[in-house]
Amino acid sequence: MTAAEWARVLASGVPVTEPVALVVAHPDDETLFAGAALGRLHELTVIMVTDGAPADMGDARRLGFASREEYAAARAGELRSALAVLAPQARLVHYEVADQEAVAHLPALVERLARDLAGAAAVLTHPYEGGHPDHDAVACAVHRAVAGLAEPPAIVEFACYARFDGTREFGRFVADPARPEQVRLLDPADAARVETALAAHVSQAAVFGAWRPRAERWRAAPAYDFAAPPPGEACLYDEFGWTLTSARWRELAG
Repeated sequence: MTAAEWARVLASGVPVTEPVALVVAHPDDETLFAGAALGRLHELTVIMVTDGAPADMGDARRLGFASREEYAAARAGELRSALAVLAPQARLVHYEVADQEAVAHLPALVERLARDLAGAAAVLTHPYEGGHPDHDAVACAVHRAVAGLAEPPAIVEFACYARFDGTREFGRFVADPARPEQVRLLDPADAARVETALAAHVSQAAVFGAWRPRAERWRAAPAYDFAAPPPGEACLYDEFGWTLTSARWRELAG
């Protein structure tokens, strides 16, 4: 199937028996942006690229953790609990890159993903949209890994978050008329499972706050130029005061 056909299948709600990989940046991304679909993917591999713990320890200290490793371990436990609700059949692979540092490891990520994505029929991942540098790095690594495969899987994106009208908005794509999105509204059972899984990500409750997915959105991934700014508005993470700016990200990715 093409990526566009895969997007329609994911939005249709039918069970999928082909091998599928979900490649995400952080523990909780799997629940926030693709959680309702995961249980229908019978042969699913979840690849978690970062451990969710930044090196600067700001988040860890705020949450009462004594070390980055302790925070990372807590987030790994939250992920396991969430997947037990959403996709107990899934195979989980941890790459354990530090949060906010994925772009610095792109060559190794591309090499490892090329091995782990071989044989997959489709890979589900982040769009390139300037919402978070790790989201963008995962998108870049997936595209470059797939490009080197003899039988490349289709790349399908889920709607994540980006800057719209000056603020962060969850669950929305930067519009691309050439890539129509496919939408599945969460039924009550889907919403209940996602809510239970989000409750497992207790350390991240302040990040997603009251937002809850009411629909999941899928589309075929465009052919991005990762050395250019992402589509849409200015990069959201340039407003966070982080050392890694979007300009520096593009230097590393390009």
